[in-house]
Order: sequence, then structure tokens, then C-alpha cells
Amino acid sequence: MHAAPCRRPRRTAVAAALLGAASALCATACGPSTDDARPAGPFGELTGSQIVDKAFAATRTAKSLTVDIDLRSPDEPTKGYLALDDRGRCAGTLTMGTADTAELVKADDKNVYLRFDEAFLREQVKDESPETQEATLDALRGRWMKSPVSDPDSRDMLALCDLKELLGGFGPGAGGIVKGAETTVGGQRALALTEPGEDGASSTVYVATEGTPYVLRIVTKGGEEPGTITFSKYGRPVVATVPAAKDVVVTD
Repeated sequence: MHAAPCRRPRRTAVAAALLGAASALCATACGPSTDDARPAGPFGELTGSQIVDKAFAATRTAKSLTVDIDLRSPDEPTKGYLALDDRGRCAGTLTMGTADTAELVKADDKNVYLRFDEAFLREQVKDESPETQEATLDALRGRWMKSPVSDPDSRDMLALCDLKELLGGFGPGAGGIVKGAETTVGGQRALALTEPGEDGASSTVYVATEGTPYVLRIVTKGGEEPGTITFSKYGRPVVATVPAAKDVVVTD
């Protein structure tokens, strides 16, 4: 089925907000500061900065993982939950506000499938004529939109499916990161490493202390974009099933 009669929703808004806010957390977690404290404990005599660098380097090499983004902006809360792997597969949901939700499936390097709930669709076409609104809802309600991955409109969405791009704001060499207490994140032992920010803001990176030193969670408090990014299910297969043809609207 083709969606020629209707205008495509401006679907990059959710992904752009998620990616931008995630980058803000990255910058807060890895900004320049003073020398690190060196207490003993997990990772021996490595400084907090060295541990964080080691953790992000390990995370970038993961074959697959799940990322759960929960941003608590006072203007508009934003969430994302995506499973992705190094073979280009990706699946999950993106939500802006309390209702506007998009589902995403990318099973290969050719196409991406997106399905929007009715609240999202109505928000996107609210400035259109009543006839255009109804045509859009009739064409897209409950259906998946199929687009080539080369489509510029898909770029922001697909950036969230690229682990390297998602972690692109985390640069090596940050200082002033202090080792904290050992704790548990998602059933895994972890070490908390915290960097104070400006105006009372702070970011804490939780790094696995057993097995590969993956990043398990980043928590940012205060500032303009407080929130949490949680990484889990490292190495697990990503289920990205192409929707049935009868449920797909072709938009190219």
C-alpha cells in the first residue's frame, strides 16, 4: 500500500531530541576537570578517568546491547528503548511526552519500518486541513511506514541505532572523575564514578566490575537535561522482525 494521498509525519523530532539529550549527558559526564582521586578498589590503581575511558572503549566494541533512555526534561519528558547490534539490526520504541510513541524496526541495511500511535499522528498533522488529517490517520493508523535507510527523514531515527554515534559525545581524557561505592545495576556488580558539573549538576557512570567493564548506566542530576541512560543485555540476539506486507505503507 502506498501513502501518496497523505503527508508523512515529521517523525525525526523524537529521535533528534533523544540523540541531542543523550549527547548532552555525554558532555556532562566527560567534560574537562581536575586530577582524579586514586583510592584503591575495583580496577586497582586506575584513576576514575582511566576507568571511564576503559569502559566506553569496551562498550563501543559490543556486538549487541539494549539502551534505555529516560530524560526528565521539565518541558517534555522523552524516552527510548532500543535493542541494536553491529550487523545493523535495531528494534524498539521512542516516546516524547506522555503519549506520542513511535515503534521502529530495522532488520537490515536497506529499509526501516516505523509505526506511530494515534496521538503522535494527530500531533504531527494538527495544522493540516480536516480532510488531510483524516486521510493521514486512515492511511497510517496501526500500520508501519517503510522507508529506505538512505531517506534523509530516517537519519535521526537511525542515529539511535548506531552505537558509535550514540556514544559519540563521550571523549577520552576527562579528569576529576571520582571513584565511588560499589553497587548493583540490573543484577550486575558495578562501580560508581562521579564527575561534579556546574551549578550543582553531576553525572555518575556505573561500570561493570566483573567480566568486560561495560558501561551499565549513566545518571545525570541537575542541569537542563537530567536523566538516565541504561545499557544492558550485552551480547544478546536482537529480534528485528519485518512487519507483514499487509500492515506496511510504502513511502518512497
